[in-house]
Amino acid sequence: MRDHRKLEAFQLADDLVLSVYAVTKAFPTDERFSLTSQVRRAAISIGANIVEGSARDSKAEYTRFLGIAFAAARELQYELSIAVRLGYLTDEQHRRVDLQAARTCSALHGLIKSLW
Repeated sequence: MRDHRKLEAFQLADDLVLSVYAVTKAFPTDERFSLTSQVRRAAISIGANIVEGSARDSKAEYTRFLGIAFAAARELQYELSIAVRLGYLTDEQHRRVDLQAARTCSALHGLIKSLW
């Protein structure tokens, strides 16, 4: 069994979740069950899929879950861009969190490539 806690991709994803929760606290309350929820779910999904994939026996399943994590990170980037355009995030908040998401994507991409 793989230890997900040792993976740079997981550590980045874990930090990203905390940042996402911090910036979404200021989203309007009427977004609580829509964009706020969607952004938070996408962020959580990244790390959760790394954890689940790490618990799988086959390399193919592990790679599949890492791919899902990568897709969730890209989804998060899109949702954050929507939040900026709606005025829910400042440009600085967006830059910081988007950079974390990009680093997470990069680490996941490298990890996936190393498994091929």
